[in-house]
Amino acid sequence: MRFSVDRLDHLVITCRDVEMSANWYERVLGMEREVFGPHDRLSLRFGGQKINLRPVTASPEAWFTGTAPIPGSQDLCFIVTIGADQIVSHFRAVGVEMILGPVPKAGALGTITSCYCRDPDGNLIEVSTYGEDAAR
Repeated sequence: MRFSVDRLDHLVITCRDVEMSANWYERVLGMEREVFGPHDRLSLRFGGQKINLRPVTASPEAWFTGTAPIPGSQDLCFIVTIGADQIVSHFRAVGVEMILGPVPKAGALGTITSCYCRDPDGNLIEVSTYGEDAAR
């Protein structure tokens, strides 16, 4: 039997300070915090997906994970429904340093315009739009 993947459900980011990361993703990207599971784990919801925040101090027995969970090793791209100029303005308003952009890049569905920053652990965060008409 052959199958194909439909969508990404969630991903896990290893963090030095889960609370600081959660605050950053809420403030900068508008994600919604959620506590889940038997050990009060923390996740951030957006659209139909979520990011689970794994503390770097979590043992492999407590948190089943990849073989090298290292803070700052992620490159993530998030699509927004505003224009690139609004992304730049938002980064300035919330005090986030933009390290590159706006620049054209290749997205999953075509050309995107991307603005880059880093989260508190140094993960590369790309905030992108498919165009000025994306909000319509």
